[in-house]
Amino acid sequence: MSQPLEDYGLIGDCHTAALVSRGGSVDWLCLPDFDSPACFAALLGSSQNGRWRIAPERETAPAKRNYRGDTLILETHFKTPQGEVTLVDCMSPRSERVDLVRLVEGKRGRVRMKMELAIRFDYGSIVPWVRRTEGGIHAVAGPNALLLQTPVDLRGRGLTTVADFTVSAGEEIPFVITWYPSHQKPPKACDPIKSVHATEDWWRKWSKRCRYEGPWRDAVVRSLITLKALTYAPTGGIVAAPTTSLPEQIGGPRNWDYRYCWLRDATFTLYALLASGYDAEAAAWRDWLLRAAAGVPSELQIMYGISGTRRLTEMELDWLGGYEDSRPVRVGNAASRQFQLDVYGEVADMLFQCRRSGLETEAAAWQLEKALLRFLETAWEQPDEGIWEVRGPRRHFTHSKVMAWVAFDRAIKAAEKFHMAGPVDRWRKERRRIHRQVCESGFDANLGSFVQFYGSRHLDASLLMIPLVGFLKADDPRVVGTVNAIQQQLMRSGFVERYSTESGVDGLPPGEGTFLPCSFWLVDNLALMGRREEAERLFERLLGVRNDLGLLAEEYDAQRSRLVGNFPQAFSHVGLVNTARNLSQHDGPAHHRQQS
Repeated sequence: MSQPLEDYGLIGDCHTAALVSRGGSVDWLCLPDFDSPACFAALLGSSQNGRWRIAPERETAPAKRNYRGDTLILETHFKTPQGEVTLVDCMSPRSERVDLVRLVEGKRGRVRMKMELAIRFDYGSIVPWVRRTEGGIHAVAGPNALLLQTPVDLRGRGLTTVADFTVSAGEEIPFVITWYPSHQKPPKACDPIKSVHATEDWWRKWSKRCRYEGPWRDAVVRSLITLKALTYAPTGGIVAAPTTSLPEQIGGPRNWDYRYCWLRDATFTLYALLASGYDAEAAAWRDWLLRAAAGVPSELQIMYGISGTRRLTEMELDWLGGYEDSRPVRVGNAASRQFQLDVYGEVADMLFQCRRSGLETEAAAWQLEKALLRFLETAWEQPDEGIWEVRGPRRHFTHSKVMAWVAFDRAIKAAEKFHMAGPVDRWRKERRRIHRQVCESGFDANLGSFVQFYGSRHLDASLLMIPLVGFLKADDPRVVGTVNAIQQQLMRSGFVERYSTESGVDGLPPGEGTFLPCSFWLVDNLALMGRREEAERLFERLLGVRNDLGLLAEEYDAQRSRLVGNFPQAFSHVGLVNTARNLSQHDGPAHHRQQS
């Protein structure tokens, strides 16, 4: 049985990331980059898949753990009858080489430890050829090679490398795994102690740049560190999560690959970075988006690979059993080929907010924006798959039309405020048409609420974006009615569902957890309406479902009291940062964006 997601901590080097369990096991790691085939994939199947565990020999009480201050260095503290040990895990922010450092520190007494390393390339399907080297082992299969370097004696057992050793108080025993292309010479060994210190210095300097000083600062800083860890440094892209196929319902088929960059996260992410003092990261994210979006407007995708890759062919890995038997396990994402109107609004909104914040944009960005709008002038009237990437038929989703309105609205304001040349009168006409149509066809007077799609009586949490993007004011009776209806029909155990999966709208079997980003949007709406106490109660409830390290998944299963979905989830942490600002100041992102 897989460990609950709450039991995992994140480490990373701004190229890839690993998940480390409370029991001292690295159970998920893609090398060398986020979207590369995993070396360790124990989360997605049986114990035969790759993992790397270092722990006391005898069973102990549940380990305690923490991050070392405002860094991404994970410390796991084991207490046994014989003594105490701390396992330090980190990956140094990378220039070229890929090192995962594990340092066993003796704190008290003498503790017998064990190490088990099962290396499996290509998502657990390939067992490499392993041989001894001076100071460790060398493993190779196809294009991938790994070195494990340690002073501890290693031996083979079956298809696993194992070791037994003892650590005494004051002693430090290092283990380092290094990945490199198999056709190259092995790199020189790194100094693990120096690597840990350098990693600590790097993260502390980065964290000190945070400008947020309001309530919930620790939660905000931890979320920003998580976002930085999910950033692919060479391009500036931010992956939605470092994992694939962690289920939205345990045992169900809603298992998707999230190791890609979604355009719909653009403006929220930009706000979270800029408002917190991370202008360079915001500029890199903007530049990634512009490179990815460049091309024929009709071919704009909702997501891209970390380098801007477009072909994200989806396939199922039938040799993996899935997290807690949740099948299928998927890599790639077929939703990348869907038509979704909202991304046009996100691109336009992000570019407008860049100009508004003083973040320079190239002249070519305006040319791209105008080209997108030329396409959108006719495309906005088409049905699409919507924000939730449903695998059912295309529909006229209300949120999609609202975001098409945003695209024209932001272009008009860019022309008005920043003297950008464009067919503004034509854009104003389209903006009026969309607004009128949404208010007439997307609102159900009998329900007193906007609806999921035209002609529907179903609700959708994406409707909470209506005031957040400035389509209507938060105190508009139609918005108030929509928020109240969502609270009555989509709230479950105090959190917000995206929509009713019982409706069959998404073409999949019903059932999933409540959606944490939507729950943050509800907090934002309540704050804009002046319902502050209610907003703060929900925000505190959301903070309460973080794990002990401050990490959030995409969804929360209230019945099981467990996080579900890919983990950790960038969109959830972006929501946390922005909502904390909305509650702590009068000009937070929700107020700012509403007044665009």
